[in-house]
Amino acid sequence: MKIRSAVLREMGASMPFAESKPLLIEELELAPPGSGEVLVRIIAAGLCHSDLSVITGVRPRPLPIALGHEASAEIVEIGLGVSSVRVGQKVALVFVPSCGHCLSCMEGRPALCDPANTANAGGEMLGGGWRLSSAQERINHHCGVSAFSDHAVVSAQSCIPIDDDIDLIEAAIFGCAVLTGVGAVVNTGQVRPGASALIVGLGGVGLSALLGALASGANPVVAVDVHQSKLDLALQLGASFVVNARDADAVEKIKEFTRGGADFSFEFAGSVAAMQLAYQATRRGGTTVTAGLPHPQETWALNQLSITAEERTIKGSYIGSCVPVRDIPRYIGLFKAGKLPVNRLVGEKLMLKDINSGFDRLASGTGLRDLIVF
Repeated sequence: MKIRSAVLREMGASMPFAESKPLLIEELELAPPGSGEVLVRIIAAGLCHSDLSVITGVRPRPLPIALGHEASAEIVEIGLGVSSVRVGQKVALVFVPSCGHCLSCMEGRPALCDPANTANAGGEMLGGGWRLSSAQERINHHCGVSAFSDHAVVSAQSCIPIDDDIDLIEAAIFGCAVLTGVGAVVNTGQVRPGASALIVGLGGVGLSALLGALASGANPVVAVDVHQSKLDLALQLGASFVVNARDADAVEKIKEFTRGGADFSFEFAGSVAAMQLAYQATRRGGTTVTAGLPHPQETWALNQLSITAEERTIKGSYIGSCVPVRDIPRYIGLFKAGKLPVNRLVGEKLMLKDINSGFDRLASGTGLRDLIVF
């Protein structure tokens, strides 16, 4: 079938993207779903820094590629062997479809699924190969989803059923921002009620983590960013204190607010400076978690002695160390109960033709989680 999709053919375009237009809206040919796959109609797709990192070349992917990895969708057609979803069902799309058979999956860590991560890096589907083309030219898939398209073929393992009684446009952010941010707090960090929490970087993922920390009973919760508008929103959402990362005494302020340093610090900005701040502001015996994705060549200089002498813990968190089929229904339940108001993180709702200007907003750091609505 013919579909409309946002395709990236060259990385490293100059800003503003509204003028350089790195993403081209093209008509592509989409093959039918194969075994274990489904055809979906995309309802809404979120603009994420992971997409932006491909556009800028920070996280290279094979080109040309149909971008987008966070979305809500409706099942249109199912392939052979699919029984987990049905036609007409609404789903959140997850960008690491777990195979269920590799060591990571068998250990209960599907976010680290080896075949899925290999397929994603190569622009292929979990089941192998490609379903997108343009005039005999192969078009690569982004994380097996390619959500900036009106339709997509995805693995059935990428589809998590969602309730019909929530806003299906807002539900798009559960597949990445909410899953990653809340999961980093409750799964990776395992924050305890009454523990102090520090959130560094208030994009869609960081703000989701802030809400996750509050829902977990963390106190105090300190939020850090360089944009005052984000700090103001953090206070509105319930943060105990906010600190501008540009303040020369930012670490000292955080330590004052947390009585000597945070029990749990979370870094979502994807920069070495942010990670350094998060680590310095973690108390002795505390845990520092990073879900940021810096440039692959960036390195972080660490005083190794502090790990031993202060009994520090450093953890990485990918997609919130999630089990999607378990976590997304839980987070939706918390949302419906009013304990995880992630709808307040949704920003502008854009048409596909406006996607380049949407990434300008994202790159500026001032917007919320903007969505492409189909």
